[in-house]
Amino acid sequence: MRGFRATLRVAATVILTLWIGIAAFYHLLKPISNGCVMTYMYPTYIPILSTEGASSMKYGLYLYHEGWRKIDFKEHLKQLNGVPVLFIPGNGGSYKQARSIFRFSLAMLNRASLSFLLAGDLFRKVRSLAAESDRAYQGGSLEHSFYQEVFLTSEEGGADMNASGFQLPNQYSCKLDWFAVDLEGEHSAMDGQILEEHAEYVVYAIHRILDQYRESHEAREREGSAASGSLPKSVILVGHSMGGFIARAAIIHPLLRKSAVETVLTLSSPHQSPPLALQPSLGYYFASVNHEWRKGYEVHTTLTGHHVSDPRLSHVVVVSISGGYHDYQVRSELESLDGIVPSTHGFMITSMGMKNVWLSMEHQAILWCNQLVVQVSHTLLSLIDSRTGQPFLDTRKRLAIFSRMLRSATPENSQVRTFSSCPSSVHWSDDGLERDLYIQTTTVTVLAMDGRRRWLDIQKLGSNGKSHFIFVTNLAPCSGVRIHLWPEKGKSTLDLSASERALEVTSKMVHIPSRQAPRQTEPGSQTEQVPPSSIFQLGPEDMRGFRFLTISVAPRPTFSGRPPPAASMAVGQFFNPQEGEIEFSPQSMLLSTYSPKEMFLKEDHPLTFNLSFAISLGLLPATLSLRTESCGIKKAALPDEETGHMENSRLCKMRCFPPVALAWDPMSGLHIFPNLYSETIVVDSSPAILSFSQRSEKTTVLLLVDPHCSYKTSVAVSITAAASRFLLLYSSQVIKFKIADILVYLMLDINFRQFSKIYLWFYH
Repeated sequence: MRGFRATLRVAATVILTLWIGIAAFYHLLKPISNGCVMTYMYPTYIPILSTEGASSMKYGLYLYHEGWRKIDFKEHLKQLNGVPVLFIPGNGGSYKQARSIFRFSLAMLNRASLSFLLAGDLFRKVRSLAAESDRAYQGGSLEHSFYQEVFLTSEEGGADMNASGFQLPNQYSCKLDWFAVDLEGEHSAMDGQILEEHAEYVVYAIHRILDQYRESHEAREREGSAASGSLPKSVILVGHSMGGFIARAAIIHPLLRKSAVETVLTLSSPHQSPPLALQPSLGYYFASVNHEWRKGYEVHTTLTGHHVSDPRLSHVVVVSISGGYHDYQVRSELESLDGIVPSTHGFMITSMGMKNVWLSMEHQAILWCNQLVVQVSHTLLSLIDSRTGQPFLDTRKRLAIFSRMLRSATPENSQVRTFSSCPSSVHWSDDGLERDLYIQTTTVTVLAMDGRRRWLDIQKLGSNGKSHFIFVTNLAPCSGVRIHLWPEKGKSTLDLSASERALEVTSKMVHIPSRQAPRQTEPGSQTEQVPPSSIFQLGPEDMRGFRFLTISVAPRPTFSGRPPPAASMAVGQFFNPQEGEIEFSPQSMLLSTYSPKEMFLKEDHPLTFNLSFAISLGLLPATLSLRTESCGIKKAALPDEETGHMENSRLCKMRCFPPVALAWDPMSGLHIFPNLYSETIVVDSSPAILSFSQRSEKTTVLLLVDPHCSYKTSVAVSITAAASRFLLLYSSQVIKFKIADILVYLMLDINFRQFSKIYLWFYH
């Protein structure tokens, strides 16, 4: 009987393993549409001659030049006077970049095989970043918007920085000179010794780059050329995959010159531990480098507590960018800087929550995805001080630039407590009270740019627990819509007395991604409601001391001979946050795999719903579906035959804005899902269900839905997506345990002492 039960357990384990494997491969083999735009360039690689001090003659150093014209290498090096940036490729890396079709083929291969962890970084190179940096310098800085930006928190040392009113540059004062190391395609993810050799050569490359600037400067002086700018004293390091870890290893190398590196940007780089420690030397090297980094930020004091010296790495800022849940090779959990770099000197951000990017991307795509490459290029150019032509020396300024250029100011990340007014150059005519509307309901709707101002009584509409206000719109802040708080009713925001009493809070509006607005079939017509592109929230503390809230909408501009602008929308609501809170317990999440959890949202429901999942969606991705049931058509007294099928399709899409979901995860941060009618929500996080020393993580989803429409919603855990996530997150542990179990049976027939050591090694 016992033998039968043992056989049954083994059979059940095998069947379960095969089922998970088949379901996982079914999901992994499906093609990905990440939304990235390809980056194009005209590369030229200029070799930098090695000196006698080179750590290895087999490696090489190159300078990138963008342009199709043939250049004189020697003359080009002589004119070198920009800001040096060194790119470090990762596992199997080269300084060049293969063609796009090969990159796409490798991305598909990585999804189809578990051997992706061993795949080389053959296509993750410098030229996309270098080409876009050159275009960004030539074209100038990004257009400044009036959306709220993210400032440093007090924990990040940003209190004084925010108060000083630090601004990003309006134009770039100096270009970036991109260098790249050629590491001969060696597989640095296989052996710690190779990592050490690469780090040693990167140290040499940094010194060689700085010496090259000095040689170029001296050559120009000998020829009588006017010397412009100061010689660089540091090199910005940009590393991809294992190259990001090599950059950090080079910084703590004993031979590196003091302050030779002050800024590090890593792309899809593991920092906590290697993705797959095939050899003990790899794990040991990661541990030793991270130990030195922790020591590098420690303040040295005497026994009596007196300050002796600044930390060794006090001048170094590190920012880690993760590709999100589409990156199957290096997960966000490994790319975190927690416990290695303090929050005053760095942070991690996923590409899904990055400003102007909003996309998750594969391990290779993060280097050529144009949305991300453009944003990174402008960020690095913004680090340059116009007075010196070199990166800012103040670590807080550099960290503040990274924060404001990369982070999105979502409601969770909002740190602003003081509001700024719209610039005086942006205004429209105000006709006075005869153009004003007085809203008597808790929900206000704008369907046209009519030039009117809506008045909302905070005391009246914000009663009965509805003390919060939320507003979503596709109108641009300041130029399309302005929001004010009033202690009493005023006549005009242009009147001096009224402006002194009113507080403009338009700057609190936050940009969120939106898909392309539907096309118009003819001028003035509208096919579907446009998606929201920004969100605005006020809490009781923001509205305390004010009686009225006004929403001023600009008049629709008219252009002779041109079609009118796309349709506009805006919906605001006073609401009670507790009415929209929905919790999903572990039991309900598991049961939803068989029977989806359904909810019905009646008309006049809250605009925002807070969905709390007890188990992280990094392990149990959930498919969230919304189907429009009604949208107030029958209230308009239309005949039944006209409100049948059209009500739930065309007419409702003209009245209801597309839903949006904003997901927060403790590990991977923000994920945004626009136009969400049916979407599998997954984040890049791994709850510690196999480690009892850690607490399981949770995922929170903020759902924005039109209160004028009723929806039938369903939430169900995706079996195939969950199987693929389980396989990706825990395949190495499962294999490890299975081999250990086999050794248990072997120990019954073979020497116990000999195999007990092997058994303990597999478990620990």
